[in-house]
Amino acid sequence: MIAFWILAVVLIASAVFTVSAKKPVYSVLGLLVNFVALAATYLILQAEFLAVMQIVVYSGAILILFVFVIALLSSGVRPFSVGPNRAPRIVIPAIVFALVALAAITVTALRVPIAQHAAAVTGTTGEPAAFGSVADFGAALFTTNLLPFEVTAFILMVAVIGVVLIAGDEGPAGTPRRKKRRAGTREPIVKPEPQAR
Repeated sequence: MIAFWILAVVLIASAVFTVSAKKPVYSVLGLLVNFVALAATYLILQAEFLAVMQIVVYSGAILILFVFVIALLSSGVRPFSVGPNRAPRIVIPAIVFALVALAAITVTALRVPIAQHAAAVTGTTGEPAAFGSVADFGAALFTTNLLPFEVTAFILMVAVIGVVLIAGDEGPAGTPRRKKRRAGTREPIVKPEPQAR
C-alpha cells in the first residue's frame, strides 16, 4: 500500500511537470517518468502484460514519436496563444478539467467499499488463474471488446494519414515545399543583377 501511494505521488507530480514545463523536451522527460510509474502501478495490481506493454509501446515507441515530432516542428512557434499574463490560455481549461476528473474519481472511489479495494489488491476475489494473462487479455480484446478495438485502430489510421498529408504539404519549419518539376522541363536561369558601384 505504501508503494501505491508513492507511485501515486510520482504520477501526479510528473503529470504536473509535463504540462507545466517550458520546453517540450522537458515535457517528454516528465511523460517518461509518468509512464514508468504507471507501469510499476500495473505490476502492483498484478497486471504484468499491461506493465510490459506500457513500457514497450508508450515509454518506447510513443515517446520516440513525440521526440521526432518536436524535432520536426522546432520552428519556435508556440502552439497555444499567450495572454497578457504570460500564461497560455490552455492552463485554465486544463485546471478545470483536472479538478472535474479528480472529483469524479473521488466520488467513484468512495462508492466502493473498502473491503472490495482490499480484495482487489490481495487477489482474493476468486478470479481465475489466467486473469491478466496474455491469452485472457487477447480473448477479451477480440470478442467482447472488438468494436472499440476496431474504432481505435481506425482513429489511429486517420491520424497517421493526416500527419502524412500535413508533412507533405509543408516543410519542417512550416514553409511550403518546392513544387515538383515536370519531366523534360528546366528551371529558369536567373542572372544576378550587377551591383551599383
